[in-house]
Amino acid sequence: MSDKHLSTQFDSELNGVSSRVMEMGGLAESQIRQAIYALSQFSAEAAQQVIEAEPRVNAMEIEIDRELSSIIARRQPTARDLRLLIAISKTTANLERVGDEAEKIARMVKSIIESGAARTLPSSELRVASDLASGLLRKALDAFARLDTAVAVSILKEDDLIDREFDGFVRKLITYMMEDPRTISASLDLLFLAKAIERIGDHAKNIAEFVIYIVKGADVRHTTMAQVESAVQ
Repeated sequence: MSDKHLSTQFDSELNGVSSRVMEMGGLAESQIRQAIYALSQFSAEAAQQVIEAEPRVNAMEIEIDRELSSIIARRQPTARDLRLLIAISKTTANLERVGDEAEKIARMVKSIIESGAARTLPSSELRVASDLASGLLRKALDAFARLDTAVAVSILKEDDLIDREFDGFVRKLITYMMEDPRTISASLDLLFLAKAIERIGDHAKNIAEFVIYIVKGADVRHTTMAQVESAVQ
């Protein structure tokens, strides 16, 4: 079998596993949208659908990891291809955690509904942060699909917006709890819910960092923005 044929087969396998990652990302993104809908409408039914669908995200991570292990064992990839495979594995791990966060949101929504305090708390204000987080994940998947480092850098900058929204929401919840101690239990649920949304943004940021790692071979985790921009130039 010729080297060209082997290379074509390998490229086909890489494209196949990359497509699976995008499919998994689409599922995780759908889970977020459904969880946010459950929150905005206080829909126990929508929340339950998120909970029931979450095992599929877990199964996809296992399937993709199994495929990656097979490719590495059979193909002995070069440095750049190995970077891609490592980044794919880390990306799927982050997408699985996004699914976990969506499930947490759904379970918390059900808890808030059951507490009877749903309509008395500022849950609608979480929509800004949740929309930002969902948008960041969508951009991260797009950057991954196109290996676009410029988009990846913009994601790292935008993640700070979610952090600021989270901080502002925490301050507002503290005010609610001080004014009416009866809201403490439901407020704590909303606090953990807000933290889950913030973590979705963090996972989108991680995926953006992996895009830079694939393209530039630079590990930009735990670095300054100036170092990130220098790495992608």
